[in-house]
Amino acid sequence: MVAKLGSPLGAPSLAATTAQFRNCLPTQFRRALPIYVAAVCLVLFIFNLNLFPSSVPIRSQTVPVASVPQQVRNEFPRKIWQTWKVNPLKFEERDLNTARTWLAKNPEYRYEVLTDDNDLRYVEYHFGPDGFNRPDIVDFYRNLKAAIVKADLLRYMIMYAEGGVYADIDVEALKPVNRFIPARYDEKDIDMVVGVEIDEPDWKDHPILGPKSRSFCQWTFMCKPQLPVMMRLIEQIMTWLNGVAKEQGVSIGEVDLDFDQIISGTGPSAFTEAIMAEMELHKEDPSLTIDWDLFHDLDESKIVSRVLVLTVEAFAAGQGHSHSGNHEARAALVRHHYHASNWPSRHPRYSHPAYGEVERCNWNPECVRKWDKDVEAFSKLSDAEKTKIIEEKQREKEEEEEKRKAEEEKKKKQKEEADRKKKEADEAQRKKKEEEEAAARKKKEEEEAAKEKEKGKKSETSQQGKKSGWGFK
Repeated sequence: MVAKLGSPLGAPSLAATTAQFRNCLPTQFRRALPIYVAAVCLVLFIFNLNLFPSSVPIRSQTVPVASVPQQVRNEFPRKIWQTWKVNPLKFEERDLNTARTWLAKNPEYRYEVLTDDNDLRYVEYHFGPDGFNRPDIVDFYRNLKAAIVKADLLRYMIMYAEGGVYADIDVEALKPVNRFIPARYDEKDIDMVVGVEIDEPDWKDHPILGPKSRSFCQWTFMCKPQLPVMMRLIEQIMTWLNGVAKEQGVSIGEVDLDFDQIISGTGPSAFTEAIMAEMELHKEDPSLTIDWDLFHDLDESKIVSRVLVLTVEAFAAGQGHSHSGNHEARAALVRHHYHASNWPSRHPRYSHPAYGEVERCNWNPECVRKWDKDVEAFSKLSDAEKTKIIEEKQREKEEEEEKRKAEEEKKKKQKEEADRKKKEADEAQRKKKEEEEAAARKKKEEEEAAKEKEKGKKSETSQQGKKSGWGFK
């Protein structure tokens, strides 16, 4: 075997064999050989992936690649969004007047209202197969029944899809949107504008008030389109509500939610939690602690991780708590009228059987402490004593309700009487005016008739004079 190979050293070396093989190939082919080899390896790699998929499932991305912009816009879209039951042509006067303030203050902005009749079409268009391709989001929204959950979710989807300014239907614009960003900031350095709503951290450990004691306002805020924080918030809500539905053993359209669940699941608390998590994710200074201390007693606006946080006066002035000031403050940008905020009637707050809702204290320290003290003392009583107190409180409540109704009835009668007197006065004034106008017309007619009569007499005298003159000739 060695003799046949013709080598005194036995089997040829790899280098020698390679050299012999290289000498047998054309020069052009040898130069292109590495490219051919790389192409073959790539084909085999792709073929191997398709033929032998990994046994470990790959988790899909939270936000589809197609829905994430390659570069965030430098400017906020000049568009104002509101959502309501009906379109603007059917608005009640109060809603129409409030909506007009946005157009009056921002004539260069587009304005759009999504309604109960067209919201699903909007969601299907933007999140369907030709949009962000999120059929799970479309199905989730389609199956929702709770109006407030849909309202919260829809505002987040609008802001993700198109961005701009969102405002609840009962929010009045006091100043133009261009005042949302103070002149000292550059719009390109900001992706989102929010304002403090509740700043009562002293109650952060309170069993009922705690989760609601620190939050950003979500009845008015501004976003650039397709911010990941909005998508994460949408998905967070979906996960949360599906979990609640599973616990209750019902579909998401049949879940029973109380006030606190709405606030923490889809409302301001959920909104705030998502934003602060985003701040933590993108903070430039690793040593910076992202917590509410950054925004407590905020004297002037600040940017944290490309989120501009405005002081409480900006969007939440006049609340009577959180040192929110009033709407005459220079920093006040909007006024919330709350006339559309009737959803708690369908999702009630916790109400103690004897002492009612602690939220009625409106964060007044003395009131909250008294409520806590009464509730604690109540818990130590016997069942008979508890029943007695509940009955007494119920009687007091009924008496207060009767007194309130009597006062309302009195005010109603006073208003009706005032309206009647005003109507009579207006009618008397109208009749007097008509009589004066009639007298003026009659006087004018008499004067004109007298003038005509006088004119006729002069004409007759002139004619007689002429005839007399002709007789002398």
